Amino acid sequence: MLRTTSVTLSRKLTRLYKQCLYSTSSSLTSTYDKLEKFRTSETDCSKHSNEHLAQFYEVAQEDKKRVFTYGGLPKTFETQIKTFHETCIMIRQPAIDVINCLKTLDYSKPAVRFVLYGKKGCGKSLSLAHILHFASKENFLIVHVPWVSNWMRRCKEYSNSEKREGYVDLNLDGAAWLVHFKSQNSHLLSTPEAKTSKEYVWSKREVTPKDSPISDIIDHGINRVKYASEAVVALCAEIKELTNRSVFKTLVAIDGFNAFFYPKTRVYTEKKEVVHPHNVTLTEGFLNLSKTDWKNAAIIVTVDEIAIAAEDHISHLPRYLLGKEGFEHLDPFVPISVSEYNEKEFLSCMEYYRDRKWVQGYPGQDEELRFISTSNPYGLMKMCASL
Repeated sequence: MLRTTSVTLSRKLTRLYKQCLYSTSSSLTSTYDKLEKFRTSETDCSKHSNEHLAQFYEVAQEDKKRVFTYGGLPKTFETQIKTFHETCIMIRQPAIDVINCLKTLDYSKPAVRFVLYGKKGCGKSLSLAHILHFASKENFLIVHVPWVSNWMRRCKEYSNSEKREGYVDLNLDGAAWLVHFKSQNSHLLSTPEAKTSKEYVWSKREVTPKDSPISDIIDHGINRVKYASEAVVALCAEIKELTNRSVFKTLVAIDGFNAFFYPKTRVYTEKKEVVHPHNVTLTEGFLNLSKTDWKNAAIIVTVDEIAIAAEDHISHLPRYLLGKEGFEHLDPFVPISVSEYNEKEFLSCMEYYRDRKWVQGYPGQDEELRFISTSNPYGLMKMCASL
């Protein structure tokens, strides 16, 4: 009897041990499957395709420093980067669509314009960041404005233009943008053919001669802040000329482009009159670059409700946000919709947060958060943020 009991107990323990082994093996397999689903080891943007959709890829620290040191990533996302100690961007359909187009465009034809649009917090800026990273790796000359509304509604200072009657200069903002441009394109600015097409007279004693390196214009605008706005306009004109001559292949990327056409700015004249964006000197250069009268270039802009005053939110569609004048300026363009997370993207994001120990999982968590956040990427980020 005792022997029978001992044999039975031994069999039960053996069965239990095997079950534990199987359970552990299944758990590990499940973990690896999840890791493979929400993260990819492919960091080369040119190789990203539909196979990588809804997966996170890591931006190398040196790439982040070169492309995004002075802007391009939302502040809340920057906070998340510091917390997670890594810069990971989700690969989404809008970015893949634009990247595929940039690979196949005929750059001998007039520049093509893409407009990213969508509801607040759906990821337009991060999709643009993914595209910028691709452009940087592919040696595009990048002309990037991180957020136009910072100039029109939160400018550092403003002063009447000395060269253009009725215009206002944002010289501190202009100098900051020149630093940003220099940081993103330092490896291309030393190109021997990158020289000015004409002479620029800044004052009686300050002149940039014809055939000077275009970096001289940049450095002059940074060192002599008084002329920063004019230096930006001159640089934009020279970029267009050099790109037409095939010295560069250029990508123009402007976030919050509709702010260039929204009349209610917080820029004022000496008489405290509101200045229309078209009378801000910086605007001239970037409206010039967003035309299609040049080649070897592509233009990508976002339109956003947040770029204008809150009380004037009507719709997230380009026609409403750009207004008649802005829409006609960009027409024709390729519209790219950036929508809320689909099911795969939402689950991938939650797995990433759990992997980073940012949220603690519990039964029904995904369903609850998806319902409350309506699958809005920014909304989900805020809900999972610390108190």
